[in-house]
Amino acid sequence: MKIKIFEGFGHVLVEVSMALIPLLVLFLFFQFVFLKLPMKKVRDIFVGMALTFVGLAFFLQGVHVGFLPAGEMMGTIMGEMRYKWLLIPIGFVFGFVATYAEPAVRILNHEVEKVSGGYIPQKVLLYTLSIGVAVSVALSMVRILLGISLWYFVIPGYLLALLMIYFNDRTFTAVAFDSGGVATGPMTVTFIMAMAVGVATVTEGRDPLMDGFGMITLVALAPILAVLTLGALYGRKEKENERDIEYES
Repeated sequence: MKIKIFEGFGHVLVEVSMALIPLLVLFLFFQFVFLKLPMKKVRDIFVGMALTFVGLAFFLQGVHVGFLPAGEMMGTIMGEMRYKWLLIPIGFVFGFVATYAEPAVRILNHEVEKVSGGYIPQKVLLYTLSIGVAVSVALSMVRILLGISLWYFVIPGYLLALLMIYFNDRTFTAVAFDSGGVATGPMTVTFIMAMAVGVATVTEGRDPLMDGFGMITLVALAPILAVLTLGALYGRKEKENERDIEYES
């Protein structure tokens, strides 16, 4: 298979430019009107933006050239396996690994640990999100194999998320709904979605558009439920500690 590494690279450069230019314009507006940072700080920010532009461009190009074709090819091969139930554990493993390697998830974990003063450790949140996405990918494989409608997962899932808000404090609620968007990053969307599309393509009676792309909906929902569950466990532990303190006093 012949791979053209820089095929469509111009389009990727345009996409990255359209994403970063509004941020640059907003920064310049606030710099001249409100911030008035020293020139050294401004120069460092511009260097950071330039490195971000280059890094995003090459990363997305690698995703389009490598991850998308590889994921779809793997999905096609796995969809033709004799024992199709193996797609469920395989999907779980791929979902865990893709989220574990997701750059945006790492940044979220770092910021949450920093803002919370170590109350929510990076590794705990990382494994929580990875397991949540892994379960959602496994459920997506079950849905593709059995032909279950997406609504049977989405509606109860979001109703459960709204219910769990009452058992969590604002910190975990904010992190939960932010993590839903962070988990659907380039690694997960390109590789896992391409794999699901490949599986749906070779599965009789399945629509690659609905069954393959519908997986992203579950991937966005799973981290919300996972983090809210973590928050409920944290809250329960705090109540137990408070009872222990009251008992000792």
